[in-house]
Amino acid sequence: MALIKSISGIRGTIGGKPGETLSPIDIVKFTAAYGSILCENREDKTVPARIVLGRDGRISGDMVSALVSNTLVGLGVEVIDLGYSTTPTVEIATKLEGATGGVILTASHNPKEWNALKLLNSEGEFIDAAVGAEVLRRAEAGDIQFAAVEKLGKIVAAGDYLQKHIDLVLEYPLINRDAIAAKGYKVVVDCINSTGALVVPQLLKALGVSEVIVLHGDNSGRFAHNPEPLPQHLTALSNEVVKQNADFGIAVDPDVDRLCFVCEDGSMFGEEYTLVAVADYVLQHRKGNTVSNMSSTKALKEITLKAGGEYFPSAVGEVNVVQRMKDVQAVIGGEGNGGIIVPDFHYGRDALIGIALFLSHFAGFKKGLKSFRGNYPDYFISKNKIELETGLDVGLIFEKIQKKYKNNPINTEDGLKIEFDTDWVHLRTSNTEPIIRIYAESSFETTANNIANRLMQDIREAI
Repeated sequence: MALIKSISGIRGTIGGKPGETLSPIDIVKFTAAYGSILCENREDKTVPARIVLGRDGRISGDMVSALVSNTLVGLGVEVIDLGYSTTPTVEIATKLEGATGGVILTASHNPKEWNALKLLNSEGEFIDAAVGAEVLRRAEAGDIQFAAVEKLGKIVAAGDYLQKHIDLVLEYPLINRDAIAAKGYKVVVDCINSTGALVVPQLLKALGVSEVIVLHGDNSGRFAHNPEPLPQHLTALSNEVVKQNADFGIAVDPDVDRLCFVCEDGSMFGEEYTLVAVADYVLQHRKGNTVSNMSSTKALKEITLKAGGEYFPSAVGEVNVVQRMKDVQAVIGGEGNGGIIVPDFHYGRDALIGIALFLSHFAGFKKGLKSFRGNYPDYFISKNKIELETGLDVGLIFEKIQKKYKNNPINTEDGLKIEFDTDWVHLRTSNTEPIIRIYAESSFETTANNIANRLMQDIREAI
């Protein structure tokens, strides 16, 4: 049972006691706090606040959506309900509708018992830390004023924003549909029993992909495997790519903001290299800077410098990456977990524009995806985690480790990042789970694993 309040939204497990889980009471409390802020801060007080609402395919989605939408109605809000949607689609719709904000009901890569409220501002971007802190304050204080009966809000259905999202991708200047269609690709897609099933196959067909084979293609929310698109969870996709003699495979997470590819031999292209490949393509057409979070591969920095741009790291979290991208006017950015952010499309991780850009790049290559992967540096990131017990002082743990490695270059902007010559390890608490993440990168898999294991042992000793 868990309830996590962070820059990534209000996230928790369904079922259990209020205050300890994402219970109906907590859903209403945090929704009311967020909605009341938007109602107060809207520019034109003569018209109601308008909030876009969308959800992924989770089992709890109907219940959470009803609680959120009717709480907002109680505040006097006009709710633009997209129904089943993706995180990037809600972000796009919020901006296009001129809405006051947006709410996405998804726990992203977390298992089916989780759900979350991801909160957006009027730009369709995640709310900043100051607004997030005010949401938490109001929720705990009960500092909320609901509307009188004559001023209750309403729920209105929106148009088909999934199709609108696809249309916008096709219109993006760097998308080369003709080149993609000419390749006659056969593709296997793992839609993880969520809203990717409603949009990813349709996008691929619109891009001219000849044959699309869908795995886990219902929208039941009963995920066929752990929904985080990591290699150990994608064995069925790998096997199907080989069995079908497909050109490649694609996997997304339940809310379609993360993206990874599988090569024709069933091996992983590497989720870290989704952003690297897309950035390479964008930088060939637009000179400029790039950004990724500091848990991402250094390969992005290398291709950026080679293209004549500058690379800038950020703290982990989409809101942090977006802010750094704005600060340095980056032409492309994202996160090494397969999150692509194309700033002149919209400032949010978006697997759909990521697919189209990746395929536009790959279509210009004569050989298979395995060979295409060879264009990029071959670094390995060992990704690990340690579960946290309630009440553990992570700051004290990190202080002990920092003292142990005081002779190494250390960055404390986001947790603890320690450099070892050309290798590094990053320790940080997760925004989405009660865990410490331990990521280590090296040119050699065994070295990366050894560094990660050494630091995990340090953490255990510190605990």
